[in-house]
Amino acid sequence: YHVPVLRDELVRWLVTDPAGTYADLTLGGGGHSAALLDVLAPAGGRLVCADRDGDAIRQARRRLGTHVESGAATLLQTSFGRFPAALSRAGVGVGAGGAPGEGARLSGVLLDLGVSSHQIDEASRGFSMRFEGPLDMRMDQASGELTAATILNEWSAAEIADVLWRHGEERLSRPLSRALVAARPLRSTAQLASVVKAAQPGAPKELTKRAARVFQALRIEVNAEMDELEAILAAAASLVRPGGRLAVMSYHSLEDRRVKRLLRSGATGGDSPPRDFYGNSLAPWTPLTRQPVFASDAEIEANPRARSVRLRVGERSS
Repeated sequence: YHVPVLRDELVRWLVTDPAGTYADLTLGGGGHSAALLDVLAPAGGRLVCADRDGDAIRQARRRLGTHVESGAATLLQTSFGRFPAALSRAGVGVGAGGAPGEGARLSGVLLDLGVSSHQIDEASRGFSMRFEGPLDMRMDQASGELTAATILNEWSAAEIADVLWRHGEERLSRPLSRALVAARPLRSTAQLASVVKAAQPGAPKELTKRAARVFQALRIEVNAEMDELEAILAAAASLVRPGGRLAVMSYHSLEDRRVKRLLRSGATGGDSPPRDFYGNSLAPWTPLTRQPVFASDAEIEANPRARSVRLRVGERSS
């Protein structure tokens, strides 16, 4: 269903208290959750497993069923932005007041921001140009209303160009958007990839990268991924106890820049932490990985999708 990247490294960096309560907010196929529970469950620890994709929750329920039955694992279907409220309703990892920030006692939080292998390889989801499929791209097909087809067929060229620039950092966003509008109606992932590659000349490798940036930008817009990431990064300090950790796996620079700034300054939009009268940093996080952790050559050879992962870890300061 999904091959977890940096699995062993993640467990070593994140788990400091095997008897504590942790949260995996990107459950996916349950690979990282299963590895964490191998350490937590025997010591009496607990893991809150969350994902916005109902299919991921169903798959993980089968894989982690024993842990769910024992109470070691709790499954929540929710997005990043709604996680603090969902956690409070579940009554897990929060203080006596029942709200995050009131004695919050999560010992660590994991965010693996990559799209799962299952989502990429399932043609009906529309995430990949490698498979013929509808222009969907929703993480949660049960509740999300906006699709890639809506953007491509109903939005103006200027609006599409803005999406390609902001979420794909695509320098040819304007001519590509005009080509996409001219090709309407767009119905499939194969048609989208074909139009993008034909819009501007280039070497085959560059054309493939260009199409990948377009697919990334549309997926991010459909799922409001940057807004969701900003929301959970802002809330993380209220969810993790002092001494607990935040581990984030990013796959492109838009995500990684936000995580790097948060761990350095306490905010995704700044590089310098606030300081007290004496010059001491007031940032809620202490970066533990000055440089990101990358997958080994052996892991990349076994799982090429691990090539772009960057793991950053921070510890909640007091």
